[in-house]
Amino acid sequence: MFRIGQGIDFHKITTKETNPKPLILGGIEIESNYTIIAHSDGDIILHALSDAILGALGEKDIGEYFPDDIQETKNLDSKIILKKTLEIAKEKQFIIQNIDITILSEVPKIKPFREKIKKNLSILCNIDTQQIAIKATTTETLGFIGRKEGIGCFAIVLLRKL
Repeated sequence: MFRIGQGIDFHKITTKETNPKPLILGGIEIESNYTIIAHSDGDIILHALSDAILGALGEKDIGEYFPDDIQETKNLDSKIILKKTLEIAKEKQFIIQNIDITILSEVPKIKPFREKIKKNLSILCNIDTQQIAIKATTTETLGFIGRKEGIGCFAIVLLRKL
C-alpha cells in the first residue's frame, strides 16, 4: 500500500540586521544576509515535509502537535518536528519511498546548498539521496516572495506500508 502526502509552508523573511537568528533550511544553517521570521526555527523544508508525511498518514498537521502559540515550541529545532512525524509513520508501519521538495525563494539562492540539504534530509529520514529531489524557483519578482518578503516550500512524499 502506498500513500501520497503534500505539505506547504511559508514564512516571512528579513535581514539579519533586523533579526540575527540563523537561517535554517533542511536542518542546516544557510549562509545568508536573510533569516526567517517564525515562532520555531522556521525551517520551511522540514515543516512542509513533516506536514506531507502527516497528510499521507491521514493525521492532523504539525500545528496540532507543535502549536505556535505556546512557549515550549518557541525557537524549536524543526528536526524535533520531523523526528516526531517519522515516529508516527513508524508506528503506523510506513516508510518513506521518495521525497520531492520545491522551494520558492528570491533570496537566498538555493543552488549552492542543494546537495548539503539533500544529504542532511537523507540522514534525517534514513533514506538514500536518490530518493530525494530538491528544486528551487523564483517568482520572477512577483508577489511577496518576489519582493524578498517571504519564502515558501512545497513537499510531496510517497510512503510505503511495510
